[in-house]
This record gives sequence, structure tokens and C-alpha cells, in this order.
Amino acid sequence: MAKRGSAETVEQFAAALALAAGDNLVSLLLRGSAARGDYDAKRSDLNVVIILTDASATALRPLADAVAGWVKADQPPPVIFTEAGWHASTDVFPIELEDMREAHRLLHGTDPFAKVATTREDLRRELEREARGKLIQLRAEYVAVAAHGKWLGALLLRSAKTFFVLFRALVRASGATPPQDPRALVAVAAELAGFDPTAFEWIVAKLAGEKRPDLAAYAPEGGRYLDAIERFVLYVDSMMR
Repeated sequence: MAKRGSAETVEQFAAALALAAGDNLVSLLLRGSAARGDYDAKRSDLNVVIILTDASATALRPLADAVAGWVKADQPPPVIFTEAGWHASTDVFPIELEDMREAHRLLHGTDPFAKVATTREDLRRELEREARGKLIQLRAEYVAVAAHGKWLGALLLRSAKTFFVLFRALVRASGATPPQDPRALVAVAAELAGFDPTAFEWIVAKLAGEKRPDLAAYAPEGGRYLDAIERFVLYVDSMMR
């Protein structure tokens, strides 16, 4: 398979999967940063979604070589839905579905979003659950790495990408369209939730490839980031009440 992260890698996988799956393949999507326009080959993965008519063990067997080659190219395993399961997921995964709707590339098959609709109430419900759970996880990871500047910086960069997904959900729940640029997204989410957007300045600068020094042990950037996430989650809780 071609070099990791290249367009050729994606095209080769799409062709191999389509050939292996045949008529069982409904849709093959590229999602995430590669579809959103902020892909970084050093930090980002190529995330794909496969939608099949039949996802039984027997039906999955012909896909084994194509998927194994994809994983061997250091990419995450595809997310696999049945077509029926995809349509039944609107109330369970509204954040993920709407995030994909706004940033995806159809590699093969039919548009899976044509007849899929989510509700704002389901979006808010998942947002509350995910925001609270990710905050609890962030606290534990922060305690574990705060004394090591390099690890702290890695945590901020990694976790921020997850919270950017939740920020986009917050903006959608407010009735607006979220910006794709991370700095603009943080500004809009901060205005809605009332947290300090400068808590993300080091993060968005690093993600944009700007020169920034590595963090020191117990760097204030880490504390401000955690405080901002706390405020974000409090606001999400208040939305549900």
C-alpha cells in the first residue's frame, strides 16, 4: 500500500474494499480531519466508515485482506455499520453523524446522509453525556502527566481534538453552523459557554504548525485548559436543565 496518509493510500483501500465487498457495500466514507481540511500526516489518522447491507461474520470475511492492509498501513480500523444500523443510530450518535455530515468524502456507493435526520434534543442529550465523561477522563489523565511537560503537551493536543467535536456539537445545539477552523471554533464555543478562549491558544497554534515552546511541568496552559473545559461542561449541564 502507498505511503501512510497519502491520497493514494485512500484510493487503493477504497478500490480494494469495493472489489471485495461487491454488492454488499452500500457506502464508503472518509471522515475527520482529512475531509475537514486540517489533516496533518504526522499527527492525524485517515478515518473511514463502511456501511454494508450485511455485516455478519460470513459477510465480513471477504473484506479481511483489504482491512488488514489498511491497518498494516498504520491506519485505525474502519467503523462498520449495517445500513439498518446506520439509520437506527440517529438518536444514539447524533454528534458523530452530524460531524460526518459536515465533513466527509464519499469514496464509494450512495450518499448515506440523504435520508438521515437527527434532533436537537438527542444532540443535547449525547453532548451532556460525552462532555461529562470526557471531563472525568481528562482530570485523571491531567493528574498523571502534569509533572512532565512533554506528556502534558501531548495530552492537551490529543484531548483538544475530542473537545473540538463537542464544541461543534454545542454550536449546532445553539442553532448555528460551527466553523471548521479550530481557532474560530474555540472563539464561538467560548462565547456561548463563557470560558476563556486564550486557554486554547498554545493548542491551536501547535495544531496549525506554528512555533511554540514545549510546555514545562505544571505549565499554566494546562491548568487554564482544564478550567476552560470545566466551564464548558457546566454550561452544557445548564443547557439540559
